[in-house]
Order: sequence, then C-alpha cells, then structure tokens
Amino acid sequence: MVKITDVARRAGVSPSTVSYALSGKRPISDATRRRVEEAARELGYRARTGTPAGRPNVLALAAPLGPGVHVPVVMRLAVSVVTAARAHDHDVLLLTREEAEEGLSRAVSTAPVDGLLLTDVELHDPRLPRLRSLDSPSVLIGVPANPRGLTCVDLDFGAAGEACVNQLAELGHRTIALVGSPPEVYLRGTAYAHHLMQGFATAAARHGLTTSVHPGDPDPAAAQRLAERLLREHPALTAVVIHNEPLLAPLIAAFEHLGLRVPADLSVTALCPDDLAQTPSVPITSVSLPLDELGTRAVELLLQKRHGVPVPETTLLPPRLTERSSTRHA
Repeated sequence: MVKITDVARRAGVSPSTVSYALSGKRPISDATRRRVEEAARELGYRARTGTPAGRPNVLALAAPLGPGVHVPVVMRLAVSVVTAARAHDHDVLLLTREEAEEGLSRAVSTAPVDGLLLTDVELHDPRLPRLRSLDSPSVLIGVPANPRGLTCVDLDFGAAGEACVNQLAELGHRTIALVGSPPEVYLRGTAYAHHLMQGFATAAARHGLTTSVHPGDPDPAAAQRLAERLLREHPALTAVVIHNEPLLAPLIAAFEHLGLRVPADLSVTALCPDDLAQTPSVPITSVSLPLDELGTRAVELLLQKRHGVPVPETTLLPPRLTERSSTRHA
C-alpha cells in the first residue's frame, strides 16, 4: 500500500505538506500542490474513504478506567492529549473500557484512526503482542518490562523514587515509608508503580535506610487506620513518601490527629501534580507528575511515526523535585 510518506518522498516535501496539499486545510503554493498531486497520481496513492487528505485525522487514546485508577489524573492526561492533537489538526477517540488484546483490535478496526495511544501500561501487558502486529502506529504512556519494538514515553518513575529518598536521606531521615498506589495497581503489575518502588528500594539500600512499602486504599476513611499501622509497625518513622493522590491530604490529617506535626515530627514528600501539592495546609515537597508534557510528547511521537520519522524506543522525562514546607531535617 502506498503511504503518505511515499508521496512526500516523491514530491520532495514533508508528509504534513502532502496532507495540507490534498486536503486544502492550509494554503500551499500552486507549484507545490501540483507536484504533490502528480506524485500521488504516479504512485497510485488513494485517500481513505471520506478523508481527502488520505488520513482520518483521528487518534485513539486507550485509557482504561479500571480498579485503582485515579480518574482525575487520567482525565488531565487525556485533556493534554486532546490539546496536543488539536494543535496538529487531529481529533481524539477516547476508549475507557479495559480492552484486552481482542478488544484493542476490535476498537481500532471499527473506527479508522491514524494511531493509538495507551495508558495504564502493565509490566507484562496482555495488549502488547497484538499492538506489535497492528498496522496503525502506537505509543505507550508507560514502560513495560520489555519495550522491544514499541515506542514508550513516561516520567522516569524509578529516578523519581530515588530522588524522593535521596532528598530525605540528605535531611538525616533513617526510617522512611512509601505509601503507594492501591493494591489493585500492584496486583495487575502496573509499570509505573513497580518502577517507582524499585527506585525507592534502590536508593534506600544505597543509603542504608530502614524502609517499608504500603499499598494505599484511596478511600479517605482508610487513612486513619493506615497512619496507626505505620506508627505501630515503625515507631522510629520520621518520613513518608506518598504516591496516592486521594490519600495525600487525609493521611497528613490522620498523622496530625495522632499527634505528629508536619514537618516538625514527620516529613512528607509526594508524587503528584504541582497544584495538588500546594493545596494542603502545609505545602508538600513533591516530584511533579508532568501530565501536560506527557500528553504532548506522546502525540508528537505518534505523529512522527505516522509520517515515517524514526523515534526513540523509550523516552523518559527526568523527575523534577520541588522542596516546600513539608520536609525538614530529622
């Protein structure tokens, strides 16, 4: 099948210029338009039905809303994808069902799309074998255990876990707990949660710290029980890293109810969007979740692949830790 990149190569222009010349969406010089049209005729390039540019101008975003998924964060990521796609004259089809291998194929075949973006990536994601065989290009927002033959982009969660521990260790903390994602997220092997836990453990071992990892029930009512358990099991606890947005404020309130002031008695570091870190009574030291950048980079990578431009296998965004009022020397 002749692709838009073949026409672009023959005409000596970019794939986007071919798209604009054939669709009339943007002004193109008459000479360039004639050259593109001639190249398309010579190669026998056929536009998809109903799409004069030879492309549907639609991207699909598979963002399953399964157990343990924090919907507000997923929706913010979806908005960033939509915003970036619109800047490239594309619409976005949002798929929120927990599509397995067969469901993914069905979703793509029933709605012609330029490419596919996937979130909630698992270490051994059952969608990957089918994804590698699809004709449509794809980008994962997340990094599985074996990214061979795929295109992935995400925050470097391993480095983020290390950054949190390094900062607390420099402040003299020796006993630190990680309150992570809900249990369901770990059980299905969600990649970001495991990468974060691995980075946390690596840095803790390097500093010789006493640590523990606790999946967190996102129900605010569970915060008091979790705080009591942490203090009962780790009496020397002086710092907590929280990667569980719904639990952030309730858990801090629970510790304060038990008599621990933040940061005088307990330092708190979080992984969360910047605005969430600044809303509690004590501004929280945090590693930012770069949702806008993730959505933008994912769309750019996908469209580059669509146009035949080589892209890296894995793109990891470096963590950015901002110190605020919730951490101090032990």
